Amino acid sequence: MDEPNDEYLNDELIEEDLFLDEELPPGHRAGYVAVIGKPNVGKSTLMNVLLGEKVAIVSPKPQTTRDRQLGILTLPEAQIIFVDTPGIHRARNRLGEYMVERATEAIPDADLILFMVDISEMPGKADEIIAELVNEQEGTPALLVMNKSDLISGDVIARHQAAYQALVPRARPIMISATRGDNVPELLDMIIEALPEGPRYFPPDQLTDAQLRDSAAEIIREKVLLLYEQEVPHSVAVEIEEFKERSEDLTYIRATIYVERESQKGILIGQGGKMLKKLGQMARPELEEMLGTRVYLDLWVKVLKNWRKNEQALRRLGYRLRKRR
Repeated sequence: MDEPNDEYLNDELIEEDLFLDEELPPGHRAGYVAVIGKPNVGKSTLMNVLLGEKVAIVSPKPQTTRDRQLGILTLPEAQIIFVDTPGIHRARNRLGEYMVERATEAIPDADLILFMVDISEMPGKADEIIAELVNEQEGTPALLVMNKSDLISGDVIARHQAAYQALVPRARPIMISATRGDNVPELLDMIIEALPEGPRYFPPDQLTDAQLRDSAAEIIREKVLLLYEQEVPHSVAVEIEEFKERSEDLTYIRATIYVERESQKGILIGQGGKMLKKLGQMARPELEEMLGTRVYLDLWVKVLKNWRKNEQALRRLGYRLRKRR
């Protein structure tokens, strides 16, 4: 028997849980938007652009996003709850399976499915699989968001567009460039139009559901992805061991960076601790901006062998795995 779903997407949400506001205009819309697609198509970048603030970490490496991330955009006429999901891919370990589970679970509970693709490439097997998941939800409106239009033009873009639209004929198409901002305002209008009428789910000033500790861990992991090459970043998990306000103007953060092998530990630390120091220098300004205080960042590196394949280790690191039947 499946575990009860205690996530934020819940059709049985009672009226007392909604943030009612008598000043909302007639026809106010609100709902959850599942942002899905294969790795590295720009899902997190788009969500950050739409929110106008950075909520999800971003890197050029695939599979940067490991869990669902909520981003809440409150406008006078609507409240949009974006659910940024891990890229759907062929899993090679238990962590990969978890990421795919978290992404696919978001689809049936959404009020709108935003299927994002890389228009600079022809559809691949992963796009076909995701399209099937979208087509299964016949009662849920869907948008086909063809990103990275700035990387392609002419007859090629027309062929690619036709191929993607053939995968999800019922989805309304739009071509955008999330990095350049092309057609992003038009996309936002389409999202609002597709949502059901209703009151707000969250206070108007709330941007995400993530805790500060979780956000701090993700900022550090993002810098690992940006600073280190090859397989090391994908073998990294970050755990915040201590998070304390030592004064009104100073926050102490002790974070442990876990890797799978001793050789990776050496790479992360670098000769004489040089690389680890550089990592701290990269992460600290963003942490200070988020917290509004100076940050004393204490970084440690430890080996947790093969943690991506170990369910016990994954649970310890905060990944909420389903119980296997």
